[in-house]
Amino acid sequence: MTTSNTLLGALAPKGEAAKLATNIVTVLLGTLLLTLSAKISVPVWPVPVTMQTFAVAALAAAFGWRIGVATVLAYLVEGASGLPVFASGGGLAYFAGPTTGFLLGYLPMAYIIGRATDLGASNRPFTLFGAMLLGDAVLFVCGFVWLMAMAGHASWIDQANVVGSAFAKAVQPFIIWDILKMGLAALTVTGAWALLKPKR
Repeated sequence: MTTSNTLLGALAPKGEAAKLATNIVTVLLGTLLLTLSAKISVPVWPVPVTMQTFAVAALAAAFGWRIGVATVLAYLVEGASGLPVFASGGGLAYFAGPTTGFLLGYLPMAYIIGRATDLGASNRPFTLFGAMLLGDAVLFVCGFVWLMAMAGHASWIDQANVVGSAFAKAVQPFIIWDILKMGLAALTVTGAWALLKPKR
């Protein structure tokens, strides 16, 4: 489920049963971290500023793409089932709101970043940072496409300038912050790898 190029793979136990148990616990703990990161937010409308992009990037880089995607998927299932794991609650109705594109966009983001570390980016800060920026850009595209799809029903969208209004309200304010968060996530993971390397 992961490779020796990731932090999780490097720390994983040898036995298959132990690995399976470790992966299950890792996914559950990962969803808890995603929940906590969602609660660290600035409640701006329509999309709150949270630490979730940092958490998704760091977890995917530490776990690899399979466990990273599984963690995000489990988190989304928890939210859809009604658990209050999102920034403002949970439940199926939450997926009719303006943040749905971003929530679903965490899946390809986790895949891109996790794939990079599976291929050996754990000890290459600039490579990992580039992968995180790419994953984050895909996330923004998913979020923006969703916002455009629901633009006709959104009071905060200027119907005379739908594209510009959606971009200005729900994408542009987050770009600088996400670049900083991706840099922090890349340094966190590559720093942890550097500390772990002498023990491997």
